[in-house]
Amino acid sequence: MSAYASDVLVVGGGNAGCMAALAAARHGADVLVIERYGFLGGTATAAMVGPWMTFHAGERRVVGGIAQEVVERLQARGGSPGHLPDASSYVPTITPFDPEILKAVLFEMMEEAGVRLVLHAWLLDALMDGARVRGARFATVGGVREACARISIDATADARLAFSAGVAMQQGDERGRVQPCTMIFRLSHVDRGALAAYIRAHPDQMRTHLDARSVRAEDLTAVAGLYELWERARSAGEVSVPRELVSLFATPYSDEMTVNMTRVTGVDPLDPDDLTRAEIEGRRQAMELVTFFQRHVPGFEGSRLAASAVQLGVRETRRIVGEYVLTAEDLLAARRFPDAVARSGYPIDIHNPTGAGTLTKRLPPGETYEIPYRCLVPAGIDGMLVTGRCISTTHEALASTRLTPTVMTLGQAAGTAAALCTREDTRPRDVDGRRLRAILRDDGVDLPEQAAR
Repeated sequence: MSAYASDVLVVGGGNAGCMAALAAARHGADVLVIERYGFLGGTATAAMVGPWMTFHAGERRVVGGIAQEVVERLQARGGSPGHLPDASSYVPTITPFDPEILKAVLFEMMEEAGVRLVLHAWLLDALMDGARVRGARFATVGGVREACARISIDATADARLAFSAGVAMQQGDERGRVQPCTMIFRLSHVDRGALAAYIRAHPDQMRTHLDARSVRAEDLTAVAGLYELWERARSAGEVSVPRELVSLFATPYSDEMTVNMTRVTGVDPLDPDDLTRAEIEGRRQAMELVTFFQRHVPGFEGSRLAASAVQLGVRETRRIVGEYVLTAEDLLAARRFPDAVARSGYPIDIHNPTGAGTLTKRLPPGETYEIPYRCLVPAGIDGMLVTGRCISTTHEALASTRLTPTVMTLGQAAGTAAALCTREDTRPRDVDGRRLRAILRDDGVDLPEQAAR
């Protein structure tokens, strides 16, 4: 059996995994990434989850580091307009991006940092030495391979490596239910000016802080509403998607919009039969919505389905039990931690697992919460860090921490900590969180200078 060896093994080349790999490599570690697709970017590319929400809390940017560098590289390539005000008034800013350009940017950044990649590689299980992870086995087109590393990072979103290693897990709410899945798609040949004209004539049909009576095409960075058009189609039996409003987002291109509206409920994304059903249902809903837009929404009469995601967007599966479990109370109280490695101002955003509706709980205006390093350290297992969607939180807290800008920052934190472990021959749980926080600040991560005590 062929084998790879590295200082740091990153399992999963999604948003968190890419940031982890780049951070570890930039701090001198030899890094190997295994990724199941033929490209990087995870939910941002495979599931086309965009725009990114949000890099800001109020008027302050609170996400920086490598995540902000990615945005700036996309801007330089024409793949993002940068951070724009959210016209739907849900968050301060949104960050549209082109997932195809993002794929190229991430490959370029990996090559510059000297990160090694193995693509089309599916994780099989963890390699263990007692209670210590020493790598992973994975399936490739050339057969089964092993990768041994001093530190492994689980960036699979589903905590696949940690689950195989025996880390304690939680999933869903108190009844085990997870948030619904969504098939994202993009529509091209959109006349955004005609949509803006409709909203000006019907200002009560859009949730916005703007004066809808004077809204322009370029102001429509996000659209939430079109209630009458949607309800009319629902009453006529033309649409069955369990959503209460129309939800659209700008892309980097003036004649294109991203549709985030499909909702597949009652799904366990870790059950292959459930996931198969959900993928099929997600595409059925997407085609239903394409017809709705073409028939009923001004500016979409000549629109075309430009792209649909490679896979369903999954909001929630497993969460590890770590050295600290972040709670909703921590978020809503804007709690600070001495070992904080990321922060966010995004609200708790729970999509109804059984039907229409979304529960939103907001932080105090302009405030942020912090995520401690201990949430990345699995309880009872050594040799591994966990990053991304599957860190140690409650179901409610996950509804905020899962957002991409936060996940990217968590990835940078995990990669930096892993590099420290390999350089100083220490365990992840023994890393000084205050020192890690200071290093991340030096690397551009937006964390307050004064840590909590």
